[in-house]
Amino acid sequence: MKKKQIGILVLITVFLLLITPGIHADAKAADVISNGIFAQNIDLSGMTQEEATQAVQGYVDTIMSTPIVLKVDDVNQVEVLPSDIALTWSNPEIIQDAINLGKSGNVVARYKAIKDLERENKVYDITFSCDKEAIRSIITSAGEKYDVDVVDTSLIKNGDTFEVVPGVAGSAINVEESTDTAYDYIINQWTDDFGIIQLLVETVEPRGTADELSKVKDILGTCRTSYSTSGASRSTNVANGCSLVNGTLLYPGDEFSTYNAIKPFSEENGYELAGSYLNGTVVESLGGGICQVSTTLYNAVLQAELEVTERHNHSMIIAYVQPSFDAAISESAGKDFKFINNTDYPIYIEGITENKKITFTIYGVETRDPNRVVTYSNEVLDTIQPTADQVVADSTQPIGAIDVQAAHTGYKANLWKTITLNGVQQSREQVNSSSYKMVPRIYSVGTASADPSASAAIQAAIATQNMTHVNNVIAALTSADPAIAAQAIIESQTPATPATTSTDTTTGVVTPAQ
Repeated sequence: MKKKQIGILVLITVFLLLITPGIHADAKAADVISNGIFAQNIDLSGMTQEEATQAVQGYVDTIMSTPIVLKVDDVNQVEVLPSDIALTWSNPEIIQDAINLGKSGNVVARYKAIKDLERENKVYDITFSCDKEAIRSIITSAGEKYDVDVVDTSLIKNGDTFEVVPGVAGSAINVEESTDTAYDYIINQWTDDFGIIQLLVETVEPRGTADELSKVKDILGTCRTSYSTSGASRSTNVANGCSLVNGTLLYPGDEFSTYNAIKPFSEENGYELAGSYLNGTVVESLGGGICQVSTTLYNAVLQAELEVTERHNHSMIIAYVQPSFDAAISESAGKDFKFINNTDYPIYIEGITENKKITFTIYGVETRDPNRVVTYSNEVLDTIQPTADQVVADSTQPIGAIDVQAAHTGYKANLWKTITLNGVQQSREQVNSSSYKMVPRIYSVGTASADPSASAAIQAAIATQNMTHVNNVIAALTSADPAIAAQAIIESQTPATPATTSTDTTTGVVTPAQ
């Protein structure tokens, strides 16, 4: 046994004596890479660390100028530069590993590494890292450009019957799976060039069937309001907004935005200038009166018991519905009327204008108990009568021009929903709470004149807040007799005593604006 152990020790000693001189002879080569070592397809043999780094970096730089092609379909593709996704060389440490190969560890390990290189080359992979979110953003943008919108199965109402319009399938890039595929390819599968990365495009089937839509025929809710006192422009706006909502089909769970359906408020979209509410005043705006569309629709939605997700009252009371029954639309104030189809079936919205009346009817599948009755009632909590008339100057209009904004009574009111079944009340709940501004009657009096003395005279008359006095001064200043006008200017230098005026509040409402 001892002889065997001694023999093994002798063999090891001889082996070490044989290889040690060669190792010492290669001491000068410690700073260069051994033969047979590659980074990808770059031969690093005999290179210093700096030379090897430059060689690989040059290769990486070439890659950085090569577009990555994301294929959408046979026609469409997106070319992406590596810089767009923050592509970088992620494993520069392979150069140091290449330097150390065959030169580190004990004698046996170094000897084995050198012999392995003689039999087979050592090839290091060059790997990359990139910004996955940047890839996702690029693919999302590609979807916005190349996705084909699906057209759901829909309805057209012709008289008393409905016609089913078949849907059309669309297509859409699966952003998440396509992002994962592209990222995995760049990080883990890339070899000599990027080639083409195929994005996952899925078919989007249309919603609805002829059988499903054939059931949509029951009236769930309807409402009609009148705009008989409206001028031509406001009437045009109401009819136009109604037509833009008419024919809407909502599937279960769909949310409807009235604003999105009727915007933009522009001449190109069929709107004209008409009165609308703005911060407690009536102003001319494109689409003035459009709120009668949203208000009428709101009342139909209430009857259908759909889920209201956004509703705002007007800043001032309106004439065509009672307090708390209104729903305002305002682009500048961000007001919208929204609701969700919370039924189990599609619903169809019909909008009609005829003889200066607007009617919305919501069709669906009636599942409510026929003995169940829903009623809505408003509760006026407070009424604020208009204060004394206000007289304000309008420097944009000439002396003699007077614009009158009618007074508005202020209100605070709640809307209640009551449900009865077989004549017995089942529930009573508050639907909304509304607050409307009180606004006094406002006279806007023109003050523009080429004669500064005349302008000063009418300004002094306005300061009295006495409209009778203002009218007398206007009459004098616009008189054909220069002496009368001159006398009015002289008298204006001694202001009249402000009068206490009363406001006509017999109606408490104005001709419909918004």
